[in-house]
Amino acid sequence: MKRFEIFEHTADIGIMAYGVNLKEVFINAAYGMFNLITDLNKVNKEIKIDIQVGGSDLTELLVNWLSELLYYHAVEDIFFKEFKIKNLTERSIDAVAYGEGYDETRHKILREIKIVTYHQLEIEREHKRWKAQIIFDV
Repeated sequence: MKRFEIFEHTADIGIMAYGVNLKEVFINAAYGMFNLITDLNKVNKEIKIDIQVGGSDLTELLVNWLSELLYYHAVEDIFFKEFKIKNLTERSIDAVAYGEGYDETRHKILREIKIVTYHQLEIEREHKRWKAQIIFDV
C-alpha cells in the first residue's frame, strides 16, 4: 500500500495519507508533508525530538501534529524523515520525530509550506484502511 499521494489544489498543494490504522495515517501524513518540502533520501536521522500535542478531536489533532512538526522545521531548520508514535488517542499524540538540521550542500528546498489548513480536511476509514486528506498553504 502506498504511504501517500500528492494532489494539486488551487494555489495550494495537498496529500492523501493512507494507513492500516490511525497511527500509520499520522506517520504517513508527516512523511508526506516533509516529502513536499525536500528529498527525504538526503535526510539523515541525527536529531530526535519528542512531540506531544493535543486537540479537541482527530482533525484538530492531525492539524496540530503537522503544525508542530512544521514549527520545528521553520524555527529550528529541521527536516524530519521518520516518526514513531508511542501513544495516540482521539485527543492526544505522544511521538518521536527523527531528522537533521538543514545542510545547504545536501538539502534542496522543493517548496515552502506556510501552514496546515483545515480546508477540506478529512480523516475517514474506508474499507480496511484509513485515509486523511490534508491541504497545505504554500
